[in-house]
Amino acid sequence: MSMFRATLLSTLLLIGSMANSALADEKAVVQTFYDFLSNPASEEHAEAFKNSTANGWESIGDYSGKNKNRDEFVGQVSGFFAKLMPDLKWDVQEMIQEGDKVVVRSRATGTPNGPLFGVDGKGKSFDILTIDIHTIEDGKIVSSYHVEDWAGALQQLSGK
Repeated sequence: MSMFRATLLSTLLLIGSMANSALADEKAVVQTFYDFLSNPASEEHAEAFKNSTANGWESIGDYSGKNKNRDEFVGQVSGFFAKLMPDLKWDVQEMIQEGDKVVVRSRATGTPNGPLFGVDGKGKSFDILTIDIHTIEDGKIVSSYHVEDWAGALQQLSGK
């Protein structure tokens, strides 16, 4: 093999390796989101989530225009979810990255110790599908679109 070909091949392999490393790093950043959801009372996980998100990060769950900022989201998870569902787990089942987007399919499970959105499950648990699309810029999550099957959770809790 000529010296030029060997150098070109080495360069391409290095670039590919660097690109794969960057993708892995961005998936690790996104994983902090789910680690926090699965440990809602943990200050350490809340801090890791804050460090993985941009100052202007937004949680976008519908098109009402009432998005949550990072502090509101941390308050909801560390307060409402931590107290109501201390066993809340968010199990990542698949992460797919394309450009600056990371799409995550996950399962959320928990056992509310009181009414969830007006439904008292009396110690019952739920197991729901969730889909999120995170946008990454400069190694930080800048927005997270998300859909959770809360209607399915309420149906499971009500036994209907």
